Amino acid sequence: MSLSQQFDRHVLFAALGLLMVGLIMVCSASITMAESKTGQPLYFFIRQFVYALMGLGFAWAVMSIRLFSWQQLAPQLLMMGIILLALVLIPGIGREVNGSARWLPLGPVNLQVAELMKLFAIIYIADYLQRHQGQIGTAMAGILAPMMLLGIASFLLLLQPDMGSIVVILSTVVAMLFLGGARVSIFVMMISVLGGLFYLLVMLAPYRLQRLQSFMDPWADPFGSGFQLTQALIAFGRGDWLGVGLGSSMQKLFYLPEAHTDFLFSIIAEELGLIGALVVIGLFFMLIWRALSIGRAAELAGQRFGAQVAYGIGIWLGLQACVNMGVNMGALPTKGLTLPLMSYGGSSLIIVCIAIGLLLRVDLETRQPETAAARVRR
Repeated sequence: MSLSQQFDRHVLFAALGLLMVGLIMVCSASITMAESKTGQPLYFFIRQFVYALMGLGFAWAVMSIRLFSWQQLAPQLLMMGIILLALVLIPGIGREVNGSARWLPLGPVNLQVAELMKLFAIIYIADYLQRHQGQIGTAMAGILAPMMLLGIASFLLLLQPDMGSIVVILSTVVAMLFLGGARVSIFVMMISVLGGLFYLLVMLAPYRLQRLQSFMDPWADPFGSGFQLTQALIAFGRGDWLGVGLGSSMQKLFYLPEAHTDFLFSIIAEELGLIGALVVIGLFFMLIWRALSIGRAAELAGQRFGAQVAYGIGIWLGLQACVNMGVNMGALPTKGLTLPLMSYGGSSLIIVCIAIGLLLRVDLETRQPETAAARVRR
């Protein structure tokens, strides 16, 4: 059986398409900065290429692991994620960059634990919904138990600080709980509580309030708090319909900070234009649509754990892509979230590749239950 017949072709096409476009654009966006900082124009591209190969290798390995194995390890994975989040905050163990302690040094690479926590939270909630499917829709206690554990993880993320990851994790979990059968009243209550907490966090931290104010009117201080956003908007304006051409961006020449990471989409819009940006959005739409479709097929086949994993991955990647692109376009306040499969960064790229491999495993076990049936944990 060929690879395209064994796995969902739309997922493979969208994921590989985003990965290849991301590699090209990381090379284009980082070449000037890399030469200035390291003397090697392809420094960031070579590292990203190696991360991509590692990610594909991990994805292939994950596709050979039965879903039942992930389900058995779900509580342990969540606890490991919480422990790693705590280790990041210990001086001498975690690494601080730009005022944020988010990385664990592992030899030549740095692990951003928040990226790992996103995947672990999805696996844990999928297992929880499998084991407590009768309680989610009837008892409030069925919702509070997992939210308390994730609340601990969110508190540790807040200390880093990493508000963007908190938003993505909690939003994904709340959506999974709703799809898992939580009553609408409980769902509305959770949204209200989380909204109130986020409001307090913004109001109590001056730098978060400043970000919100600069987002609402970046041109009020275009060379200060609004500098990054105004430069991103200039990139979009220069791109027009067809872009200025691959490699011809002006904003990447030290005007737009983090051009190859969080603001890569702005360089895509500048060099490839509106058409190129729409192609990227279309690939993300295809990937998210297929993830949700795979989840629905797994649910109809009675594979509740696999269905929730697919739903969670689809919601996570879709939400993070929307937030990143929204920040680039000035539609959302600045958050340190990467564009999945595209932005420079080893942790994000490898973890998302693992998630895609897990998604393909769900699809495989749904379409070929006689050879890859997942056992149900009771």
